[in-house]
Amino acid sequence: MIDMHDGVFLPRPDEAVVAIAPPGAGCGYWAGAPSAVAADDGIYLAYRLRRPIGRGRGYAVALAFARDGAGFRTLALISKEELNTESLERPELVRLPDGRWRLYLSCATTGTKHWRVEVTDAAHPAEFDVRRREVVLPGDVIKRAIKDPVITHRDGTWHMWATIHPLTDPLETDQMTTEYATSADGLDWTWHGTALSGRPGEWDSRGTRVSAVRFCEGSVTAYYDGRASVAENFEERTGVAVGADPAALVAASPPGGGPAAFSPYGGGGLRYLDLADLPGGRTRLYYEMAQPDGSHALVTELR
Repeated sequence: MIDMHDGVFLPRPDEAVVAIAPPGAGCGYWAGAPSAVAADDGIYLAYRLRRPIGRGRGYAVALAFARDGAGFRTLALISKEELNTESLERPELVRLPDGRWRLYLSCATTGTKHWRVEVTDAAHPAEFDVRRREVVLPGDVIKRAIKDPVITHRDGTWHMWATIHPLTDPLETDQMTTEYATSADGLDWTWHGTALSGRPGEWDSRGTRVSAVRFCEGSVTAYYDGRASVAENFEERTGVAVGADPAALVAASPPGGGPAAFSPYGGGGLRYLDLADLPGGRTRLYYEMAQPDGSHALVTELR
């Protein structure tokens, strides 16, 4: 479960160190949902801070920087009030081809199960001004919520894998699939259908959420979060999917094989894995992991 397999880095929870501590003790206090970018001889990190429902939910997105990839200094904090949202989830931080930066923000529409994605650009990750933002992935308040995009620019094309929640049945809104889209500018997207969905009877049957993607020669490897039931919501485990086409990913674990990685604590939550390749050939893993007291910390490993 915790060894590198076929060139894929899998989490080793016993080797992880806390990069960002939870904002409180106990269930519902989470630091996590990271998006990491290696630049300027260090790591820029965007992540979500959350309190329990009734005490703030996803109350802020933070931007931070660390020379060593572990000891982060906060550059900026964006509150949910600034975005007119009920809750925030995983941000996506992207370095643009011209050297500027873009931040995609997953925002819950107040009083609904709907999610939308908004975007803002800046010269530096410390300088995002969310007063200048636009909705880039509106979703549909009746049919589907869109959140947690994973975005990369490759060979002149923007690629995106976004999490979709169905809204037509109020009892099924926790379910999730990942859809794939492409764009010429990272703003106007063309959808290409479902890239990854749950497998009936398996550990990921209730939903799949791609959290990181790596292009290899002739293939694509994706890390994803999965769960089998409503009860496992917020405690997803990590799986790996592969494919020759970024629009058609297949879970790598055999039937009955279980997730690739999970926390030894609490509900086993180990989710939102992201990777940053460093100069010199090493890689940093970042992910959100359940702690002994039920909180979630944002942890890192150097491989």
